[in-house]
Amino acid sequence: MSYVDEIIEAVVAKNPSEPEFHQAVKEVLNSLRPVVDANEEKFRREALLERLVEPERQIKFRVPWVDDKGQVQVNTGYRVQFNSAIGPYKGGLRLHPSVNLGIIKFLGFEQIFKNSLTGLPIGGGKGGSDFDPKGKSDREVMAFCQSFMTELCKYIGENTDVPAGDIGTGAREIGYLYGQYKRLTGLYEGVLTGKGLSYGGSLARTEATGYGLLYLTKEMLKMNGIDIAGKTAAVSGSGNVAIYAIQKAQQLGVKVLTCSDSTGWVYDPDGIDVAALKEIKEVKRARLTEYKNYRPNSEYHEGRGVWTVKVDLALPCATQNELHLEDAKALAANGCIAVAEGANMPTTLEATEYLQEQGILFAPGKAANAGGVATSALEMSQNSERLSWTFEEVDAKLQGIMINICHNMADAAERYGFAKNYVVGANIAGFEKVVDAMLAQGVV
Repeated sequence: MSYVDEIIEAVVAKNPSEPEFHQAVKEVLNSLRPVVDANEEKFRREALLERLVEPERQIKFRVPWVDDKGQVQVNTGYRVQFNSAIGPYKGGLRLHPSVNLGIIKFLGFEQIFKNSLTGLPIGGGKGGSDFDPKGKSDREVMAFCQSFMTELCKYIGENTDVPAGDIGTGAREIGYLYGQYKRLTGLYEGVLTGKGLSYGGSLARTEATGYGLLYLTKEMLKMNGIDIAGKTAAVSGSGNVAIYAIQKAQQLGVKVLTCSDSTGWVYDPDGIDVAALKEIKEVKRARLTEYKNYRPNSEYHEGRGVWTVKVDLALPCATQNELHLEDAKALAANGCIAVAEGANMPTTLEATEYLQEQGILFAPGKAANAGGVATSALEMSQNSERLSWTFEEVDAKLQGIMINICHNMADAAERYGFAKNYVVGANIAGFEKVVDAMLAQGVV
């Protein structure tokens, strides 16, 4: 049995009931076979893959808090500090009822390679809780965040582990978390990213993941002789990533026809109205059923269906495993030319393979959505220097990082005989830097 197969088998046996983590490990390790096979004896001796798939630290804790009725509630908090070979752990905090240890491990594992691809000195980590901020009052969210940070603060710091936002963790939650960290430690430091502009946040951080997705998509198309202007796109999701992906797509001359939330999706033949979307989701915190009040010509559909619309580009920006094999077949049948992942692992393995077999350009999330964490690292730099850069400065750095990622993943794929397979290219490019650092630092 090959070294890669041994490790995949061991991960599944050792981490039962964690299908998302299994999926992430299989996807990465399978694409790393050319590198691992070429260095098998050395990597086996160093137990390199065993160390790569085992987090350096896993923290699980209870989070008690009191709701507005005076009832005590208890949630579970997590922080998985996966790999610090190239820098302090860096990765978001996800607040969603679906959160469990397996999901946090999958996200943390992906983060190792995504962070490496940015070229910035940040390691991989992830955290969160099964708390659901939807429908909670500001006071309830504050009570939860303060309780969560009371435990988490023992394990993080600006040079140790720097969490950020993710699904369910926006500006409000980051503010409450930061306030409690400062209160408990007495330290005013860049321990969280995605902060408000008045207390150490970075301009362009809010837009970064969505903007970065489009910068990479544009460059990927350009490398293949295609102009992004004049194309149509389907976007899933209606959170931070989706909103700013739609905004930047429109600025680049792309007409975005769809968006979605957990209950349904919108088709707007005139192009999604970003201002309306922002008001519904960011101000009212409401459902997309309200979109028709702003755009009477649009259609609202219950359930799934974003990927049935005929478009040139598909940009999944919602959550993991939202684009299935049947969706991939629908996109291919409708003439889609490229899929770029704005979310973390939103495309199933079967769907990814099918899209690649059909010759559809495919940019994996660890490359395509790296703009968020890249700009978080730029926020860390500004905090360390006690400086604030302009929006234009940050945006220019972000564009440069995303263009570099695009070329690095294309070059790595070609170097190992997998031209235009950007999944393989992104994994190899991210892996090489981490492995170099791990080998240089010895058995730690």
